[in-house]
Amino acid sequence: MNRTVAMIEALMVVALFCFNAGSVGADWENTLAAAKKEGKVSVITDVTASMRDALTLDFEKKYGIPVELFGTSGREVAPRVAAERKAGQFLWDIYIHGSTTALESMIPMGAFDPLEPALILPDVKDPKTWRGGTIEFLDPSKMVMVMTPFHRGTIFYNTKLVNAKEFKSHKDLLNPKWRGKMVVDDPRRAGPGIATFTFFYLHPELGPDFIRALGKQQMTILRDYAQEVDAIGQGRYLVLVGAADFVAINRAKQGVPIAIVDARQLKEGTDLNPTNGTLALFNRAPNPNAARIYINWLLSKEGQTIFARANGYVSARLDVPTDHTEPWRVPLPGAIKTYTKEAMAVKEKLTPLLQEVFGSQ
Repeated sequence: MNRTVAMIEALMVVALFCFNAGSVGADWENTLAAAKKEGKVSVITDVTASMRDALTLDFEKKYGIPVELFGTSGREVAPRVAAERKAGQFLWDIYIHGSTTALESMIPMGAFDPLEPALILPDVKDPKTWRGGTIEFLDPSKMVMVMTPFHRGTIFYNTKLVNAKEFKSHKDLLNPKWRGKMVVDDPRRAGPGIATFTFFYLHPELGPDFIRALGKQQMTILRDYAQEVDAIGQGRYLVLVGAADFVAINRAKQGVPIAIVDARQLKEGTDLNPTNGTLALFNRAPNPNAARIYINWLLSKEGQTIFARANGYVSARLDVPTDHTEPWRVPLPGAIKTYTKEAMAVKEKLTPLLQEVFGSQ
């Protein structure tokens, strides 16, 4: 009797598995057919040439669906989308950009839909696929997903003019020899600068006093990622604080003499941040089926491997290789996260401090 019951239960499990597999397959094929009829998917992101290729070429080749990709800085996304929507234009399907813009501008604007219902592929939906045993969302409604949590660079330098061994702590930036020779991404605006100074503020061995001391180093404030990196590569300045990693990485591949100080040699380490590696689905998307196909492809092992390699990032997927980037990039337990709502809440105190140190914008 017990053997019969066990066999029946086993058959039921197999039947349920086959039913679910068939259901997923049908959902995927129906969505793909509808996506091809829509004819394209529209993506707004922060793009370099290598990132453009990563987000378009392989997807287009695999599914035959063109990717309309628009690249702009995070600081420009919210005003642009807000103006479009005010004019009754809903042009975008997918958001691949930073967490600050997503949490502080796009969600309050009401621009996103929950992402979970768009997930189809079993391995994408499986919590065991992802670091920490779960898909990391940044908001209660699960609209913004973290794809690439990694240790950012905080100190960038000209490899021909500076020895990286001079930096064993962020406090080494206070050496008088760097006065007037450093560039910083404007920390009073969304971007890697504010993430870096949030890290400084939150770290118990740095904090407000360190930020005030750093402000006395006569740092040059810039607001364009490429200009910041090029200023170092050309030798006009020696050190860059709070740059966009992906821009520096791509410039280095092109032969520009710029590198990033290894976080492991810095006493305080560096923060965890996905930079432009957060994902969201626009509501009232013009191509909703193509958007679902694109999201599932991007979150697959194939899509994440291509995306991570293009940027030098670390994917949140455990099965994506990390041999394309420095070992220090891989997330460490207990590292300070500068992309969560909790981290952004410190801006209430950090913003007036930055205005005190660097002046108003």
